[in-house]
Amino acid sequence: MSRTTIPFATADISALAKSLRAQLANRDGPPGHVEMLNILARAAGRRNFQQLRAESEGRPAAEISQTTPTSAVDAVQIARVAGHFDALGRMVRWPSRTRHQELCLWVLWSRLPARRAFTEAEVNALIKAQHLFGDHAILRRSLCNSRLLSRTRDGAEYRRVEREPPPEAAALIRQVLATRAPPG
Repeated sequence: MSRTTIPFATADISALAKSLRAQLANRDGPPGHVEMLNILARAAGRRNFQQLRAESEGRPAAEISQTTPTSAVDAVQIARVAGHFDALGRMVRWPSRTRHQELCLWVLWSRLPARRAFTEAEVNALIKAQHLFGDHAILRRSLCNSRLLSRTRDGAEYRRVEREPPPEAAALIRQVLATRAPPG
């Protein structure tokens, strides 16, 4: 029986290596064949090996490599950071890791209305509706420090800064917002 060749390419080998290491770190033994195929596919930014195979069917390897995402998303990290949110998409705790904090801030940013000025009280109310650990001030400050939220010198007016989220932040936003967003 002949095998179908399935091309495998990644734009960032460092992100691939990090994802592979994270996925293999908590294992007792080596993965089986199919499990290893799924690990490799996830490290390349796919859901699983079936998705990778489906994308490659009927297309030459050169075409596949052109459609490979420019930045592999670390699915394991996204899953860990998504654990900071409840089933309603509210942040339940402030992460200790700076990188996780940055990603969580993007979710809050995505829920702030665009192109609108807010008073400090309005921003506080919006942020309070998005978290459960009772420290809206650290979230507001962090949004400003990360340049996701701007404010006037006197703090009277706040605005969401319009930017394109990085790939990992966009993946987290999609994952968290797939849950039901709380009112606010």
